[in-house]
Amino acid sequence: MIKPGRLRLGRRHGRGPLTLLSPVILTVVIASLAYVTPPEVAFSRLLPAAPALAAAMWPVLPTVLLGTVCLLLMIGLGIVFPGLGTWWTAAGIAAVTVAAAYGSHIRLRREQTLLQVRLVADAAQQVVLSPMPRRFGCVEIEALYLAAAAEASIGGDFYEVVDTKYGVRLLIGDVRGKGLPAVGSAAAMVNSFREAAYDEADLVNIARRLEASSTRYNAAFPPEGMMERFATALLAEIPHGAGRMGILNCGHPPPLLLNRGEVRALEPTAPSPPLNLAELIGDHYSIDTFGVAPGDLLLLYTDGVAEARDRDGEFFPVADWLRRQTPGRRPGELLNALHHDLLRFSRGHLNDDIAALAVRLRTSPQPLDGERDQPA
Repeated sequence: MIKPGRLRLGRRHGRGPLTLLSPVILTVVIASLAYVTPPEVAFSRLLPAAPALAAAMWPVLPTVLLGTVCLLLMIGLGIVFPGLGTWWTAAGIAAVTVAAAYGSHIRLRREQTLLQVRLVADAAQQVVLSPMPRRFGCVEIEALYLAAAAEASIGGDFYEVVDTKYGVRLLIGDVRGKGLPAVGSAAAMVNSFREAAYDEADLVNIARRLEASSTRYNAAFPPEGMMERFATALLAEIPHGAGRMGILNCGHPPPLLLNRGEVRALEPTAPSPPLNLAELIGDHYSIDTFGVAPGDLLLLYTDGVAEARDRDGEFFPVADWLRRQTPGRRPGELLNALHHDLLRFSRGHLNDDIAALAVRLRTSPQPLDGERDQPA
């Protein structure tokens, strides 16, 4: 599986070498200007800006050292240019350095707290979106997860794939809402699917199990806004050795099937209710069967893919994008391309979490060249 952490949004919180050296560069520039310009211009009064800038990116000790250097430079400039107002500026440098050191200390503590929170989020991610084998017999699968929130590792989108005696069964879904309630709801349904997929003979019973888990989980919250706490989901079943596939769609975007350069949206013939809404609109579930063949590529995705927007407000054209992909691409290559093109299309600003599964049917269960088999 392509790990979600490797395919998350391309945000870089690290700082480049030039940025890290900017306080030193600023110090040199200010000191040089103060030396080569008339004393009346008083560029030296800008020296306190250097330790203040350092506090935003440096630890405490380097920040204090830079403030000391600025203080010595100010004293030296005062010797060269008497009457420069050295002592007032020196006092300002000392005061700013003390404040900058304290600010650097507070920033480091908050960064450490944020790191611990992200470690907890990563652990939660491993529970909800656990690693899975890349292949189940003749079915090759890769997964993608992109969190829209800048510091998030996981959100309300979820997926799971298991190999059962009934065939390879897949789940992908999207919980309405954000934050811990959405993550908890996603975890409840994924865990329910992991059990029900092995026990239940058809997708309808699995959907009912997911509905029951969603209802039990949401019962812990106030009844107000119950309509806002639902999830869309799509269940798929690919029987072993069969040229067909069953899909049960609970209000989810239809998957796309790429066959010999042609893209087909696998729309449901009858709607099935989103999870946690069966009591309100009925629990009538419908399974649709579609023919599949070796070489076919199936893309399952959450609405964050189709609702990604460019700067003009246009939605990402998922079907057209898939149609332009090179025939015979492996699932991992397809999702890497999707990741890259989504970020380029939206200029790195996704409005929603994204989950996607790419599935390819193969003629042989044997590993490809250079590929190691992974047990289910």
